[in-house]
Amino acid sequence: MRTTPFAAVLVGALLLTSAAARTEAATPPGAVRSAGSLGPDLDRLFADARLTGAQSSALVTDAATGEVLYEHAPGALLLPASTLKTVTAAAALDLLGPDHRFTTEVRAAGRRSGPALDGDLVLHGGGDPTLLPADLDALAGEVAAAGITEVTGALRADVTRYDDVPLGADWAWDDQAAYYSPQISALTLTTDTDYDPGTVRLTLTPAARPGQPAQVEVTPAEAPVHLSGSVTTAAAGGAYTVQVDRRPGGNELRLDGALPADGGTGQEWIAVDDPAALATTVFAAALARHGVTVRGGAATGRAPEADTVLARHDSAPLADLMVPFLKLSNNGIAEHLVKEIGRVAAGHGSWAAGLDRIAGFLHRSGLEPTAARQRDGSGLSRRNLLTTRRLTALFGYARTQPWFHAWYDALPVAGDPRRMVGGTLTNRMRGTAAAGRVHAKTGSMTGVDALAGYVERADGRTLAFAVLLNNFAGDSPRPLLDAFAVRLAGDGAAGPAPADRAPDSAAPSVRDGRRAAPYDWETACLTDARC
Repeated sequence: MRTTPFAAVLVGALLLTSAAARTEAATPPGAVRSAGSLGPDLDRLFADARLTGAQSSALVTDAATGEVLYEHAPGALLLPASTLKTVTAAAALDLLGPDHRFTTEVRAAGRRSGPALDGDLVLHGGGDPTLLPADLDALAGEVAAAGITEVTGALRADVTRYDDVPLGADWAWDDQAAYYSPQISALTLTTDTDYDPGTVRLTLTPAARPGQPAQVEVTPAEAPVHLSGSVTTAAAGGAYTVQVDRRPGGNELRLDGALPADGGTGQEWIAVDDPAALATTVFAAALARHGVTVRGGAATGRAPEADTVLARHDSAPLADLMVPFLKLSNNGIAEHLVKEIGRVAAGHGSWAAGLDRIAGFLHRSGLEPTAARQRDGSGLSRRNLLTTRRLTALFGYARTQPWFHAWYDALPVAGDPRRMVGGTLTNRMRGTAAAGRVHAKTGSMTGVDALAGYVERADGRTLAFAVLLNNFAGDSPRPLLDAFAVRLAGDGAAGPAPADRAPDSAAPSVRDGRRAAPYDWETACLTDARC
């Protein structure tokens, strides 16, 4: 796709916004408007008994022209869940740029005396949500290669790039141990390339005989966590009932439940208290392995001035980070992006500053055809409010931007079995007209389900769509979302929305704690066909 000249971009954005405004004025709140045979088919889906008493909103437009093809209460303010990440991602690409990187540095605060540093060694956090133990090991190797073998002072973590507010103001207190609700810090650590920042991984291996405790291994091994309780080895064929929790305000991880003897290993990801302390402890161990002795121990907090850079690590460019962010619906990356926007664009790495700049981006781009409220970057807050009209306006606008391909390519693709392509849509809409043609962001919380993105039709037409379902109880209406997208992708009438089917037998093991997460979060969708 060619980069559109500024004048054309502005005209296109104004046309889309103007069309949305005209439609808003002409259509009473809650009314249904549709074009052609599409309308009756989609209307039948919204009449499904699973939506009795619930709230719903939908809008379908031609992505190129903004022509409204179907709408159902498009101005309703509803919880967007993780479809909000499309807004955060677009703002980050626009405000930070696709080439933006997060930089972690090791600095010297003191004088060199031969192989000794007479002062402190500072690990300066650059907000990188993808920093791995291997990256810290490489940094330690660079310090050793610089000829330093002794630090007379302390190893200090500098986390001042962001503020000291670790959790979103509206996040549930009982989610603090969950990998999808991590503390946000300028210095954090992840265990693998799913990039869940501020977490440790527990690998559980059943014992040789039922009744014996399972073996538990923590990654990183140096993580400053304490295990209490135990996981029992259950008889072959038994259920996987492992539960891991963390007491708020500390890093005691409480284990409970059972692991079947024939079930193989299980894995659980837990968000830690004080991610900077985790990273600093792991880095201290890496320094020791590379022959660097730190006499003063490790500490976090404001570090002394340290002008000499001994080592640095740059993350992958933001365009590449869009893939794990959107494909896997990564909350930690979302919130780091908000604070990074605040730091870069406003000089203050906070949620307030970042969200203010995101609002400015939406305003400048003409993407405010309806009211909205954004309280975080991930959609975790239950005070977020969005409309399908604003979402589809964003999808139309994004197609005119130079960063569009990075954004579009990071959206999950319906029915694609490749994990980093299908993402949270891997097990949805397989074998239908939508497979491979729907590129969309999922969103789910208890009582909330959503889907928003594009449909690339066989006739060459691209549709933009958004569906938000709120306040439902009982059976999940997720099959309705899939039937909606399938109808948009195909030419035939939509049949009855199917009931939930069993998980695909080829899916990864549900012993993986992230994939067996509660229904609230999309990562469970990698094995759960309801997603």
